[in-house]
Amino acid sequence: MELLFIFGRILSSSFSSVFQKQLSHHGLHPFYIVAATYFILSLLAAPLIGLIDAPLLGGAFWINIFLASLLDVAGWMFLVISLSKTDLSVFGPLNAYKVVISTVLGAFFLGEIPSTQGIVGVAVIMVGSFFLTQTSAATDRSRAFGLLLERGVQARFLSIILFSVGTVFLKNSVLYAGAFETLIFWSLFGLPLILLANAWFLRDRFIQSVRASYPHLHTIVMAGVLVFLMQYLTLVLLSRMLVAYALALFQLGMLLQVVLGHTLFKEGQFIRRLLAGLVMMAGSSLVLMA
Repeated sequence: MELLFIFGRILSSSFSSVFQKQLSHHGLHPFYIVAATYFILSLLAAPLIGLIDAPLLGGAFWINIFLASLLDVAGWMFLVISLSKTDLSVFGPLNAYKVVISTVLGAFFLGEIPSTQGIVGVAVIMVGSFFLTQTSAATDRSRAFGLLLERGVQARFLSIILFSVGTVFLKNSVLYAGAFETLIFWSLFGLPLILLANAWFLRDRFIQSVRASYPHLHTIVMAGVLVFLMQYLTLVLLSRMLVAYALALFQLGMLLQVVLGHTLFKEGQFIRRLLAGLVMMAGSSLVLMA
């Protein structure tokens, strides 16, 4: 059953990114795309709230789910910014850095100490990222430095950090209540937070974005439904395994994103990025096998 959940999580994550990237290509602002996604999440979650006995949920749950929602909203904002500026075939492999960050955070906050093999796997992931970009002869930048200079990559790293910290609070929420309860309130708490962000950053442009999104409602709904499914499968898996190793499993979809980027968006450097994905996936596998 867990293998089915993992496979479903990989597919829902990859194709939700495809739909959100398509929305950014239609000129919608990344913050509005996140707001539209959370609106669909709220529509899916609201009818299910009656199945939860909210008064029985303790204060620790409410604190953790609020912090998780706050961090994840910020993470989604930077994630969609990254999707709008970065090739999907680069965006996907960079997701492997969740393992690096979550390993550190899991060790500090949850006492999940990785083995030597797990540490080697983290190092392999970092080496694999060197293959994502070519060396610039004109400026004599290293591959790693050139990668870090890209705005979309910088946004991706920020989203990874925020999601990785948020995962700690998400797992705590699951432990205090359950995957279902965490999913419902994570979906509902996120909407007002992202609407506040849109009101602050977009102001009058928000209404324009609403009108511009009418022809793309199907894409918005599909993105929201897939994120809802992805988050539920994520929470179920987090309730059954260590944070770092659960996130390592999710990296197995990076090759799919490289293929989707090349196939759907005609992105170049396919072989180089596929190689980077393979190396980083090998690093993730080392973490898993440890």
